[in-house]
Amino acid sequence: MVFLASFVGFSTLIKVEALFKKVYSSYDFDQTQGQYMSTEMNHKQLIKNWHIPLSEGNRLLGECFDQLKTFGLEQDDIPLIVKLVENPAYDWLPGFDIFNGATNIDQHDYIHIVLGRGVQVKDEAFVLGFTAGSTNKVSTSEEKLYAFFSKHVYPKQYQFTNDDIHVYKDAVKLGFISDCKPLDKINFESMRHMSLRDVRKELNIEEDLLRAYYKIEESRYPDAFECQRNV
Repeated sequence: MVFLASFVGFSTLIKVEALFKKVYSSYDFDQTQGQYMSTEMNHKQLIKNWHIPLSEGNRLLGECFDQLKTFGLEQDDIPLIVKLVENPAYDWLPGFDIFNGATNIDQHDYIHIVLGRGVQVKDEAFVLGFTAGSTNKVSTSEEKLYAFFSKHVYPKQYQFTNDDIHVYKDAVKLGFISDCKPLDKINFESMRHMSLRDVRKELNIEEDLLRAYYKIEESRYPDAFECQRNV
């Protein structure tokens, strides 16, 4: 009887240990918080906090890109309607070749890094707008049409608010004003070994211009986390 009781107790312990491992396999230990966080929550924190400001211009482009790719989106993760509008691979479809500055996801991620933006909503709006503006081809009609798609047609998690659209339109103008090269045409893979500062110089991206706008954005959107860290 004693042996049986011990066996049952041991079996229960094994089951409890297995359950413990199953539960905690979906958690990561966050050393900054000193506690376990769910993998999903930790992923969201990574996305929210990831940002390489203009001041870190000595970092290598390739290093930053590889860091972003550890948790960033892949091309297959993007909804079809978003790819139809923003990816040049679909320009052969009638009506979807009118948006200038379209890029694939890797090109888009490189531009996030070069412009010193994170991956929150207003960061997305700025990167999309600046990339389009850098082509010097965006018309008022195109700008309005993209705003309509991003606000009303895109899946909910990709939709822009009026403030996001304002940032997008500001960025289109800023990209047009800038003397930088068209960012959708740059071979960033060949620049991976370069520092961010040197990449910006090579592309004629004026850091002073970006900082001046980021300061305005910081003041205009005091409740937007992503607008308070760019200067």
